[in-house]
Amino acid sequence: MKKPIDSLFNQRIALSLGAFGLALLLWIFVVSENEYTMILDLPIEARNLSAQKAHREEVPSFATVRLKGMGRDLFKSFILKKFAGFKLVLDLEGVSQEYVFVLNEYYKKYPQKVVLPLNYNVSFVEVIYPNRIQISLDEYQVKKVPILSNIFVKPAPGYVLVGQTEILPEELQVAGPKEDLALINHVETASDTISGITSSYFGIVEIESLGRLIEYSQNSVDINLDIQEISERIIADIPVKVVHIPDKIRVFPSPQTVSLTVVGGIQRIAGLSPDEVQVIIDFNDWNNQVQFYEPEVIIPPNVLEWRDISPRNLEVAVARALK
Repeated sequence: MKKPIDSLFNQRIALSLGAFGLALLLWIFVVSENEYTMILDLPIEARNLSAQKAHREEVPSFATVRLKGMGRDLFKSFILKKFAGFKLVLDLEGVSQEYVFVLNEYYKKYPQKVVLPLNYNVSFVEVIYPNRIQISLDEYQVKKVPILSNIFVKPAPGYVLVGQTEILPEELQVAGPKEDLALINHVETASDTISGITSSYFGIVEIESLGRLIEYSQNSVDINLDIQEISERIIADIPVKVVHIPDKIRVFPSPQTVSLTVVGGIQRIAGLSPDEVQVIIDFNDWNNQVQFYEPEVIIPPNVLEWRDISPRNLEVAVARALK
């Protein structure tokens, strides 16, 4: 029983000594008047890009650099670098298509492009990585493309989504290098699932990014979902249509109207008119030996289903047209 307790005690002692040693080293580093070097990641800012040009390849966001200074100044830089405005600037003025920046040569020639706040008392030594950055530019273009939904909608049991997910606006402007825009025919919303809803829904959804090179006129869109309770209704007096009738032939379906039951959102089917339902007989299926035919039924896409057509089979009489 003593061995596990001794092992746990030794681990705690080791951790405490390690933490104390690290704190001591950090304290010596901060209060020391000695000069040190430190490696930091600084943001890269590409400036003065022509309004008629766009990046064909992404510029790295950060570069790993070596800075020099006293311990307390380097420690301060490390802690506050995100807020102090440290950055490396690349001036793209005069770049028309391709150019390679050899970073250490560039910043040696233009030291003012290394932005280090004066009150931090640190100096730039070198760029460690990357050692060079290739700038590739293309013609800047703008075009409109439709927005496709990646929203999966699962209403609560007994409810239905009437129609499709409505996206507002239906299209947006994309901008970027000409070569990349030629391959973009649409953009998509971020993938999401909306489930268990029992009433109409309004929300905002982000547009899926196509990378840093492609800009959108807006980064999010509105979505509308028409959620209705499922119900059913009998639709009567639906006219029967005969299609593909040859010239000089007269066709008489009997009866000329039918009734059936439709199932769908309660508000949608409440306003459904007989003319919105198609009951069709194709004359190409006619045979003088067959008297009765089962029609094809086509309902609007935002209605769930139909059933119980009456009558199920229709008689078709055919005669030649009078001259």
